[in-house]
Amino acid sequence: MDLTTRYLGLTLPSPIVASASPLNARLETLKALQGYGAGAVVLPSVFEEQFWHEQHILDQLIGNGAESFGEAQSFFPAQAAFTTDSGNQVALAEKAAATLEIPVIASLNGTTDSGWTDLARDFQDAGVAAIELNVFLLPTDLTVPGAEVEQRTLDVVAAVCDTVQIPVAVKIGPYFSAPGHMAQRIVAAGAAGVVLFNRFYQPDIDPATLSVVPSLDLSTHAEMRLPLLWIGVLAGRTKGSLAATTGVEGPEDVVRYLLAGADVAMTTSALLRHGPGHMAVLVQGLKDWLAARGLTSPDAVRGRLSHGALADPEAYERANYIKVMQGYGRA
Repeated sequence: MDLTTRYLGLTLPSPIVASASPLNARLETLKALQGYGAGAVVLPSVFEEQFWHEQHILDQLIGNGAESFGEAQSFFPAQAAFTTDSGNQVALAEKAAATLEIPVIASLNGTTDSGWTDLARDFQDAGVAAIELNVFLLPTDLTVPGAEVEQRTLDVVAAVCDTVQIPVAVKIGPYFSAPGHMAQRIVAAGAAGVVLFNRFYQPDIDPATLSVVPSLDLSTHAEMRLPLLWIGVLAGRTKGSLAATTGVEGPEDVVRYLLAGADVAMTTSALLRHGPGHMAVLVQGLKDWLAARGLTSPDAVRGRLSHGALADPEAYERANYIKVMQGYGRA
């Protein structure tokens, strides 16, 4: 069974990728994921806030003491609001790229084009095979129109793609007015592919403490319907690679994404739940599913149920919505 897959112009030994998470912060874990059959690994995200905070701390350290006196009260920088470890992340990338045989992908999470170019270049110099740009722009300013939000995203993409020679994938959320069109614009801006979809942070409210609290729930199989829809719509209709993420719990979820047209299926929550060894379950399960049908590679099924491959594509369109709503509850 040959699971070899092309993604972002890279050759992967399988179409299942361990996406960015704290689990991937240790070289030993990355080695284990490779041994379990991962096609590639995405390192934990470096956040724009970390980068700028480190620059601020460095500026303070350089400037502090220039006009100091015996009782200098501003000699030490303020407490960090964010973990300042982007240097450690670059070091991890360098070790992983030198050690692993599968592609190592760096993840950058931000909202602006400022600062990202230097960091992207640092990761390229560390030897990573590609960069995954995770543009998390939450438009809480109600005066900012949607077109400006889209343009900010495209500016980030263009700036990073113009800086590095390695391929760049862009991980986006589903909240654009036309996600498919936006994905095509991102590829036109220089990206080698798109990852669908980012699960944006959404806060919770604690009635007991009357406070807004951080909350993050691991994804489940039930959440894969939205990326499944847009992967199916985009497959064969965009020049870039397509990566599906969210809801990959078992081997059949990988198969679903491949049938829709994804080049790779990415998983995080399942690995956090079950440990790195679950990668072997996904890879072997995909092999078993293909072998049971006399198929020898993922290419045999990739895109077979995409929008463009169906003789009657109404399953992806409004007609199917009407059928579902009218047929619910009928015997």
